[in-house]
Amino acid sequence: MIKLESVTKRFGSLTVLDELSFEVEPGEKLALIGPSGSGKTTILRMLMTLEQPSDGRITVDGDYLFHMKNGNGLVPASEKHLHEMRRKIGMVFQHFNLFPHKSVLQNITLAPILTQNVSRADAEARAMSLLEKFGLAEKADAMPAQLSGGQKQRVAIARACALQPRIMLFDEVTSALDPELVEEVLNVMRLIAAETDTTMLLVTHEMNFARDFADRVLFFDSGHIIEDGPPSEIFTNPTHERTQTFLRKVLSH
Repeated sequence: MIKLESVTKRFGSLTVLDELSFEVEPGEKLALIGPSGSGKTTILRMLMTLEQPSDGRITVDGDYLFHMKNGNGLVPASEKHLHEMRRKIGMVFQHFNLFPHKSVLQNITLAPILTQNVSRADAEARAMSLLEKFGLAEKADAMPAQLSGGQKQRVAIARACALQPRIMLFDEVTSALDPELVEEVLNVMRLIAAETDTTMLLVTHEMNFARDFADRVLFFDSGHIIEDGPPSEIFTNPTHERTQTFLRKVLSH
């Protein structure tokens, strides 16, 4: 579903990702863990086309993300191609990013109506179905300012789901929440995983959730994958000293 081939990302003289290669299978739940600044969020931002790789290639669902075929070669992707590719991917950010002057229902229906030509009635039906599923049906007419952090994040997840993407990206979606609100957001993610075959990439510091939720864990450090394996292996018996030190630190909190 996703393939990175020798992807490098530089910001000026700083190399954030260094010749990174990995693949994600359709329907796989992949957790990206590691210290801050190790390149995890940059990967999600590139998949959302918010950042371009400095070198290397990314394919999503069999198509190049930043390139298009032209004869026997590849040329940089057009805006139209990028727009088509973005439709396959939904992202939920750390800080909700809801439109403050629109109701919960409007926040969720806006993108399907504008970008997918879904009728208002269908968009609202889809939105209400998601709100019901996520325990927020009674908040449809509320404004974001009237919601708790956990409710805002569940609305942000519903908004991403309303576009029915093949891939969902979650960037530290619980790190801005009070501890008692974390579980309600994680439950929504468990629900998506149980009820759909959506491919999910998760950048998280919630190690226990990553252990329970992910099919596979990648541990990053300084733009490299240091360790790659099932959660049982990475969390119970990591082979690299760097992984051992990191997990000792975060799991002791």
